[in-house]
Amino acid sequence: MMKKVFVLGFLFFLPITVYLFFASGVNHFARLPVLTTNVSELEHFKTLDQSPIKLQGNITVLGFLGSDLPLKNALVFNLAHKIYKPYYQFHDLQFVMIVSDSMQPVVKDLKLALKKIEDPIKWKFIYGDSEAISSQFKSLKTNLQLNANLSSDFVFIIDKDKNLRGRDDDEDVKTLFGYSTTSIAELNDKMNDDIKVILAEYRLALKKYNKEK
Repeated sequence: MMKKVFVLGFLFFLPITVYLFFASGVNHFARLPVLTTNVSELEHFKTLDQSPIKLQGNITVLGFLGSDLPLKNALVFNLAHKIYKPYYQFHDLQFVMIVSDSMQPVVKDLKLALKKIEDPIKWKFIYGDSEAISSQFKSLKTNLQLNANLSSDFVFIIDKDKNLRGRDDDEDVKTLFGYSTTSIAELNDKMNDDIKVILAEYRLALKKYNKEK
């Protein structure tokens, strides 16, 4: 009888254990490493409706589309399907894309396309000149570069304190500053895992704060 109870108990808890293991990702509930502190605030950019977009106080997926926007649509859709769709409902999470001033008309068409994937409420498109875009990218202090059209295939995770988060022990590149939107595998595996970790980190911090309060 005891053996039967043990087996039933094991079978009951096994799925939960397996779920927690895989949900934790490769970081196993560890904090996602800080790679760069004090990333520049977005004060030199504007939005069409003049609403302020800030890094401080938000978890941000930050991308640089520059004037390459028509060429980057497929990459934005990769991000929308693999990262935005499953996580956009989390509080304080935003997806901020930096675009050259000349691309404002193109963004309207992109937003309509994104609406077919999921409610685009957390997509934030901000506009700036070449100096502002270059300066913002340099503040990330990565080993990556913008192309001649001020765009990048990589997106970046910025925490609520304006720190760039990523991996300092990545098996492929050692220090992983950003996630390639050209690679479905990288979005599915590495970025998906790391988004889970940082969201869990803030969720646990909030629970601790509420408990102490």
